[in-house]
Amino acid sequence: MKRRSFLQALAHAVGIGAVPGAVRAAPSRRVELQRSPLAGFQYHAGEEVWLSLAVGDALTLVREPDNPHDVRAVRVEWRCRKLGYLPRVENAAVAHLLDAGHLTSARIVALRDSGNPWKRVELAAYLHSGG
Repeated sequence: MKRRSFLQALAHAVGIGAVPGAVRAAPSRRVELQRSPLAGFQYHAGEEVWLSLAVGDALTLVREPDNPHDVRAVRVEWRCRKLGYLPRVENAAVAHLLDAGHLTSARIVALRDSGNPWKRVELAAYLHSGG
């Protein structure tokens, strides 16, 4: 299935497909899009805030279309502090949804005291729909 077909099917499944002129009153839903390690933890505020992070904490996903390293970059923030990014190989769907104006969010689902920065923080990204 091509990416565009996948995203259209996903949007339809959660009730956010484009219906010109229609008004829908759908219940609010949250669909998990992916679980990923946090990329770049060691280069940003991760170590500074490590002791304050907790499983379940809300994260903000922010598009960076002008990022010189990745045109699909999605920055991950915790309390307005940059922690890192969604991994480049896993950010296309979330970047596309953010570009299209869809409501997304993320949460910390695992914290590990590891010497490998790719194993320190695992997050889940979500798509929201409805009222």
